[in-house]
Amino acid sequence: MNEGADALPLAELQAFAAVAEARSFRQAAARLGVSPSALSHSLRALEARLGLRLLNRTTRSVAPTEAGARVLASL
Repeated sequence: MNEGADALPLAELQAFAAVAEARSFRQAAARLGVSPSALSHSLRALEARLGLRLLNRTTRSVAPTEAGARVLASL
């Protein structure tokens, strides 16, 4: 992770944790009370801030990458 990781927005970290736990954008979005599109946008912003890909996305599933698992463990 880069040095800017100390100032990451809490909402983006919560969004990442929710998707990683649910393994579904739809379920995580419902839990957080946001649209799946908004959730996806937040996660892409977090990935851009960190310069890391945090999630492997397919049409049927979402799972943390190795880097994503490390970030998740540090939360």
